[in-house]
Amino acid sequence: MIFSAAAAPMPPSPCTIRPALASDLATVLQVETLAFGQEIEANLVKDLLSDPTAQPSVSLLAWQNNQAVGHILFTAAHLSHTAAAILAPLAVIPTAQRQGIGTQLVQAGCSHLAQAGVDLVFVLGDPNYYGRFGFTPALPLGLDAPYELPAAYVNAWMVHDLSDDKTPVIQGKVTCADSLSKPDYWQE
Repeated sequence: MIFSAAAAPMPPSPCTIRPALASDLATVLQVETLAFGQEIEANLVKDLLSDPTAQPSVSLLAWQNNQAVGHILFTAAHLSHTAAAILAPLAVIPTAQRQGIGTQLVQAGCSHLAQAGVDLVFVLGDPNYYGRFGFTPALPLGLDAPYELPAAYVNAWMVHDLSDDKTPVIQGKVTCADSLSKPDYWQE
């Protein structure tokens, strides 16, 4: 779910990104299933979208040539009195990968969250990929994942500070939505 061999991305491919609507649920789930080749992530997205503890959430769809080619979901997270979110998952269908669509989704989502007053965004993902967007390892900053992580994932628990301050002074354990609060999602 978090690591993959990544080839060099191609120049950004033009796409349109818009909020996913309730009527887009089947399309969102299809993108997730195609992107990951299984239904685990699609089921997680379905659960998160209906989970009140995941709200507010930001769900964005990327469209190219009238086809949904990517999806990203950010759900509410809690850390003291700080507005935070967790990015999970990011999906781009295989035929549209390495065209910059994932980059556009991450950037659009982080921009939306910053405008909404969210200070911190967390992700459990590839440090090389997410580091390009300003994500840095969270554990050295005292920002613990919802579950203890395997040693191989220590640098994969990352945070991106969207606030003007750019220096998280809050520390502690991040609490995620109930649907994401299962050890299997954190232990892989």
